[in-house]
Amino acid sequence: MNILNFKKLSSWICGLLIAFSLLNQPQALAQIETLPELTQPAPVEVPIALPVQSIPANVSHLLQTNECVGCDLSGVSFARANLQSANLESANLQNVKFESANLQGINLKLANLQGVDLGKANIAQANLQEANLFDADLEKANLTNANLQGANLQNADLEKANLTNANLQGANLQGADLEGAIGIFGQV
Repeated sequence: MNILNFKKLSSWICGLLIAFSLLNQPQALAQIETLPELTQPAPVEVPIALPVQSIPANVSHLLQTNECVGCDLSGVSFARANLQSANLESANLQNVKFESANLQGINLKLANLQGVDLGKANIAQANLQEANLFDADLEKANLTNANLQGANLQNADLEKANLTNANLQGANLQGADLEGAIGIFGQV
């Protein structure tokens, strides 16, 4: 049995040696280089990264222009602020405080709102499509006519929230607290 294994191993090694010797011959290399499956792939377009601004610079930009698309505002407090119709699409708003803020008509599409405090906030007619609201506090928030299509509301606190005419199609409500919530579900 050992002789058979030795023969298999030696023939495998011989095959490798032959293959490596072919690679050293110019004719073999020329043939290999012309094979279509070994040609260079098409160049991949790399998206141009926006310049990274500091959080204070992003806050200043938002307050001046009412817009901060894709920016980082994590941990900032906008409690009682008026950000009506602001554009914060794809922004990082993790752990931001929006308690009692006026966010009516705000664009938060694809925004990261994980752990955000939106308690008692007016978020009526807001676009929260595909936003991440994991573990967010939305207690007593006004979400009338808000678009929450495809949003992640896992473990969110929606206690006594107003969801009248809110679009929750495809939203993930697993583990969400809907006690006393009103609107699309009626009285929960």
